[in-house]
Amino acid sequence: MQATIETDIPARLDRLPWSRFHLLLVVALGVTWVLDGLEVTLVGSIGPILQDKRTLGLSPQDIGLAASAYVAGAVIGALVFGWLTDRFGRRMIFNVTLGVYVAGVLATACSWNLWAFIAFRVLTGLGIGGEYAAINSAIDELIPARLRGRIDLIVNGSYWGGAALGAAASLLLLGGTLVAPDLGWRLGFATGGILGLFVLVLRRFVPESPRWLVTHGREQEAEETVADMERHVRDSGGGDFPPVDKKLTIHPRKVFGFGLIFRAMLGKYRGRAFLVLALMVAQAFLFNAVFFTYGLVLTKAYHIADSSVGAYILPLALGNLLGPILLGHFFDTVGRKRMIAGTYGLAGVLLAATAWAFHAGLFTATTQTAAWIAIFFTASAAASSAYLTASEIFPLEARALAIAVFYALGTLIGGVGAPFLFGWLIGAGVGAVAWGYGAAAVLMLGAAVTEAFLGVDAEGKSLEAIAEPLSA
Repeated sequence: MQATIETDIPARLDRLPWSRFHLLLVVALGVTWVLDGLEVTLVGSIGPILQDKRTLGLSPQDIGLAASAYVAGAVIGALVFGWLTDRFGRRMIFNVTLGVYVAGVLATACSWNLWAFIAFRVLTGLGIGGEYAAINSAIDELIPARLRGRIDLIVNGSYWGGAALGAAASLLLLGGTLVAPDLGWRLGFATGGILGLFVLVLRRFVPESPRWLVTHGREQEAEETVADMERHVRDSGGGDFPPVDKKLTIHPRKVFGFGLIFRAMLGKYRGRAFLVLALMVAQAFLFNAVFFTYGLVLTKAYHIADSSVGAYILPLALGNLLGPILLGHFFDTVGRKRMIAGTYGLAGVLLAATAWAFHAGLFTATTQTAAWIAIFFTASAAASSAYLTASEIFPLEARALAIAVFYALGTLIGGVGAPFLFGWLIGAGVGAVAWGYGAAAVLMLGAAVTEAFLGVDAEGKSLEAIAEPLSA
């Protein structure tokens, strides 16, 4: 343990006005979610194509297994890289994890059979899982408190921008007019890898989190980083900043052991831990169940041509993208607890109605997609708020690990089995899928009730006021 440090760095970061610097930061870090959305949507769209003997000749169960393998890789990546992010810093790890993703997605484009496809999906998932912990930590620690909610939701919601791109790309690459289907799906994955390489270059300009630096005894680096940020903001027209009157006293360490971190998460913050787990499980089950297998539902239940699946996923992805963009402002104004409970609850009610209508055979492919658009407009904001909650209600020293642990637990419980389960349900008969949708509705409603009782009013508050650093 090093000497005590009295610092005003958190207050200086929170007082900064929005600027081009913050926009660059959000683009450089948040674009990962675009790549993830591109990945998942491509897999959902190419599912029918991969069943063709001219491609990989997979079964619905094989496709569900590959989707679960991707999610399992993301879980492992989140845990491993989440710990490394708290140990070695946000900046180093979010570059490493993006490199792992690029390697995995380019290798996926070269898959030659089921097991190669699964292995490369696991590698891609490792990178994406690590990104979740490192990126959310960095963004929340660099964005001013008054804007943190809406920015975090928009960044996490940008996943659906990638999903829309993936759906549009599937129409171009899988239709057979531009390139052969066997080559088209490979080009789709290769495009994601090439975009990832450009992002690696862009991230050279993203600084290390000053909050992380100061808690690890690197006060001088933290001061220089904040001063550089302030200079960038002034140069972009930020003007004079209000005076700082809040200081934080901390006892920095180079390493914070697992014992200290887990005692805090399971002791003082155990109610918050249960809350985040409930939010994560519900959204993971819903999204992984629907989006990894919707292409199969369209082709099996509604007899939509393989090459036309993207036309239905594209508007669905756009609805998901608009949710966090249009609703994000209210998470900072109306408040976290009301908005999180409201979006989870409304999504659960709509989902229950959709499950009943699907089971009764009342939908066409168009009306089914319209119902999903209504549900996921709300549910996408809810899902993004789960990551916001995980990243802001635990101490700084455990932030990345907390995101990783609850992402991993939520995904293992609600996500890893969902694609495989729904692949099996589709293979058994699409009518059985309605029961899976009903289960997702119950989980969403349960999460809404949990938020209503255990939610934290974090809007407009500094991270240190929401959860005192372990080093304080």
